[in-house]
Amino acid sequence: MLKNRITIIFLLCIWLTPLIHVHAQTKKTRAELEKEKAEIQKRLLEFDQILKKTAETKKVSVGQLNVVSKQLQNRISYINTLSREVRLIDTEVKETENKIAALEKDLKNMKEEYSGMIYTSSKLNQGMTMTAFVFSSATFKQFYMRLKYLKQYSDARKKQVEQIEKTSEELAKQRANLEAKKEEKQAVLQQEQQQKQQLDKAKQEQQGIVNSLTKQEQDIRKQIAAAKKQQENLNKAIRTIIEEEIRRAEAEAKKANSTATRASGSSIPLTPEAAALSNSFAGNRGKLPWPVESGFVSRPYGTHPHPTVKGVTEDNDGLDIQTTPNANVRAVFDGEVTKIFTVPGYGGTIVIKHGEYYTMYSKLKVISVKSGDKVTAKQILGQVYTNKDGVAEVHFETWKGLQPMDPSIWLAGR
Repeated sequence: MLKNRITIIFLLCIWLTPLIHVHAQTKKTRAELEKEKAEIQKRLLEFDQILKKTAETKKVSVGQLNVVSKQLQNRISYINTLSREVRLIDTEVKETENKIAALEKDLKNMKEEYSGMIYTSSKLNQGMTMTAFVFSSATFKQFYMRLKYLKQYSDARKKQVEQIEKTSEELAKQRANLEAKKEEKQAVLQQEQQQKQQLDKAKQEQQGIVNSLTKQEQDIRKQIAAAKKQQENLNKAIRTIIEEEIRRAEAEAKKANSTATRASGSSIPLTPEAAALSNSFAGNRGKLPWPVESGFVSRPYGTHPHPTVKGVTEDNDGLDIQTTPNANVRAVFDGEVTKIFTVPGYGGTIVIKHGEYYTMYSKLKVISVKSGDKVTAKQILGQVYTNKDGVAEVHFETWKGLQPMDPSIWLAGR
């Protein structure tokens, strides 16, 4: 009988081991979901702040549409995350129910085994008390064996009772755990329903903005044409600055009558220090901090369709990042301020050199650095400009020599 009890306990341990492992994996997944939810909530809060400032002008704008559209995307992501959490809780509930069923079965078996132990002992002792059974021994050897049996019997009963108590406690714990998980599921479902209601509201708001902007199509087309011309002027100014830098570097190398060190694949003569900085910048591709602490990409790099005017595309040699008014604009990497200038439509502009690489920051209303300054990563360069529509947006570009590059491949993910 004792052998059977040990076998049951051994099988119970084997059964619980994979469940403990699965539970550990589930906890890790739940932690990841909680982190994802927190990040999305943080972004939604940022968008709410940006939209609030944009809406203060009481004028519908593309910038306002950009914020609402970004809110929609993140709201959908949040709902998807909540749905995954509900499915995960369902899995946990099922596992807990299975564990409860197994514990109930084990508890029943142990109680039956304990009853059988008492019954068998009573039959073996023929109704005698345990003390009388021991002292009725015919020989000392029999006395010793009965005494030993009494001790083993007492220990087995004690252990059986302890195991029944532990199993009962674990069963009560798992039942409470099950109820907690069911309540948690209801809370998440309620939260999911609230997010869906907010999503529907945001969709209506988005459509209303689109309808208003559609009525302003002629004005928007003029704005697009003006923005294109301003972008061309900005690129022309940047190219001129970089060409001057290249000519200066070549002249200094020739004057020194030596061949300057070049970064890997570089066509620009560089000093050893500049080459090291250039290689360091290249090595941080995809890791650079954003030029503003909060915000989102309102206009991506390259050619893309206008959000409201059909058949019209916009070209962008950088990224436009919409943020909050008066947000600090910061350097994305160590370097030297090469030039500070102004271009109509782009306001104050700063160009920073990182070896053969250049980063450019436009649409600044306040500039805190001057040409020739050495700057470090995340150092504040100035503050973003807010236009008449209440849109605070920084324009950011990255160049390698005379070739503009997609800034999104250099910045860390968000």
